[in-house]
Formats: sequence, C-alpha cells, structure tokens
Amino acid sequence: MAMSLSELGLTIKRVQARQHRTATEALKPIDVTLVQWDALRHLHANPGASLHDLAVLTFQTDQAFGTLAARLEARGLIRRVTGAGRAIRPELTPEGERVRAAGQKILDGMLRQHFAPLGENEREVLGGMLQRLLVD
Repeated sequence: MAMSLSELGLTIKRVQARQHRTATEALKPIDVTLVQWDALRHLHANPGASLHDLAVLTFQTDQAFGTLAARLEARGLIRRVTGAGRAIRPELTPEGERVRAAGQKILDGMLRQHFAPLGENEREVLGGMLQRLLVD
C-alpha cells in the first residue's frame, strides 16, 4: 500500500526530530546545544556574515539570533568585530573554532550511525530527491 503524502510528510518530520534529539544529546559532553553549534558552523562557513545573514541560515529571527550571539559571546565562542561602515560582524574565537570542530566530529559520527541502514547509493538517491524538493 502506497504511503500517503500526509504520512510521507510526517515521516520526514519524525526523522528530522529524531536526528535533532540525538544530536542534542551527542553534543552535551562539549557543553554546547545543537542550536549553538549550528550557529558556530554557519559562522565558520560564512566568515563576515551579518547577524541577519546568520539568523536566516539558522532558521531564526533576527532577535532570537541576537540573543544567541550574546550568549555565544559571553561564553567566549565568538567576538563581535567592526565591519564595513558601522556594521558589527561576529567571528569565531579560537575556543569557538575548537568547539565547532569538536562538534563536527561528534555529529559526523552520529550521522554515520543515523544513516547506517542505508547504503551509499540509497543515501545519494535520498539526498538527490530531497534536494529536488527544495528547488523553487
């Protein structure tokens, strides 16, 4: 029996929620939340990005990301530097880079386990199908 679109959507949501819970738990030993690590990851991948750009990349409002950035700064994981004009841009500190890299190793291992039931070709096909759904 074919899966309904409603069931398919719910299954995707359940996979995402499971992955989120597992990642959150896996990051506890380095004392960073998934949301915090995701911000560090995007800052690493997009040096010079504005707080607004990072909010968009992390699916947050500007206000929520501003609060998150303040927490990361208080922990010494990022610092705010002057950019072009009056812009203030965040950048990773050495400690922020260390935490980001440690989190990447943890999450790489978690994702290997999470996707272990699928073969390499199946992961490629699944990834391709999901990418097609993101095309506007």
